[in-house]
Amino acid sequence: MNPRDRGSLLYRLADLMEEHQEELATIETIDSGAVYTLALKTHVGMSIQTFRYFAGWCDKIQGKTIPINQARPNRNLTFTKKEPLGVCAIVIPWNYPLMMLAWKSAACLAAGNTLVLKPAQVTPLTALKFAELSVKAGIPKGVINILPGSGGMVGQRLSDHPDIRKLGFTGSTPIGKQIMKSCAVSNLKKVSLELGGKSPLIIFSDCDMDKAVRMGMSSVYFNKGENCIAAGRLFVEESIHDEFISRVVEEIKKMKIGDPLDRSTDHGPQNHKAHMDKLLEYCEVGVKEGATLVYGGRQVDRPAPVLQASSWSPLCSLMWRTTCSLPKRSPFGPVMVVSKFKEGDVEGVLQRANDTEYGLASGVFTRDINKAMYVSERLEAGTVFVNTYNKTDVASPFGGFKQSGFGKDLGEDALMEYLKTKAVTVEY
Repeated sequence: MNPRDRGSLLYRLADLMEEHQEELATIETIDSGAVYTLALKTHVGMSIQTFRYFAGWCDKIQGKTIPINQARPNRNLTFTKKEPLGVCAIVIPWNYPLMMLAWKSAACLAAGNTLVLKPAQVTPLTALKFAELSVKAGIPKGVINILPGSGGMVGQRLSDHPDIRKLGFTGSTPIGKQIMKSCAVSNLKKVSLELGGKSPLIIFSDCDMDKAVRMGMSSVYFNKGENCIAAGRLFVEESIHDEFISRVVEEIKKMKIGDPLDRSTDHGPQNHKAHMDKLLEYCEVGVKEGATLVYGGRQVDRPAPVLQASSWSPLCSLMWRTTCSLPKRSPFGPVMVVSKFKEGDVEGVLQRANDTEYGLASGVFTRDINKAMYVSERLEAGTVFVNTYNKTDVASPFGGFKQSGFGKDLGEDALMEYLKTKAVTVEY
């Protein structure tokens, strides 16, 4: 298909998603537990933006002309072409079902590939509604294929399949390693992996405290804590540590726990019971290992998998001992893990922040621009937020370092994940 025609189809698909945004948001809320207002604005809203962004790229994928040594007396011309990979597999998680679909599928389709997408076993519904809208948009039959099922069966088969040339995965690091191994053994598929995180957020005493409290809470409790870039470790400078904790607890108590379809609800249920049980165990282990549980850490007494604190979540202010494992483990839920660091000890807190095998995101709050720039250079993470958090955008590349994976979603970089470069040399 002509690239511009392909772009027109993707714009049409985005328009249809916008026309059905309330329905998509309702399905997402029922399926994942996200509060409706967040599902409408972020889960669905950013998905629409993503398809529009990549629709605009369709007719702007270009190669280069490259000067090479001439074969005198003849002359040479070398140019490159960007070509689609072919059939791509996409495997997505349960925390942002539609948005993860959009982040990967939009770039994949804009590059001219076809795809087979496996939604998470516990949240397949918006992917199926998306498939219905893709038919209405006029996407040719066979271009978009949605294949629900388990990771062990469907995900493994996609990893092993000899006709698939690329697999994009968002999920846990252990599963990412299995996928990478299977892709290598089968037919050396291209792989991009957006994996686990244990993101540090450093809050210095010279910060805007009001903003640090507000954004610090958002860094942990956004989307019920089921957020790959959630700040799993907060480091607060000693002189403001106690004030920060008390103000966070005050704000938590104001949050409304309730039905995620109620527009006034701040925090919905965890995605599924097995995940809730892991969060409760996480809090129990922390207390046993010497952490101080300041608030929450228990399930709310209501007929849903709800964990109390910043609305169905536990808030932990943890002054841990060196043997406490919480700083190393990511709960992937609404658990705030806070520790203090000595006044002015920039190098010490950086060492602690980087003391992890993960490197997905990070953050720093300070009014000192020199300190902010220095810390952002030293943090070992694919994304660094300065005086903000969770500020992702469709035009900005997103992906991790170390065992948080490799490859990028969003931005121009994401297109390159779904293209191959061919060099052509002509002699005349």
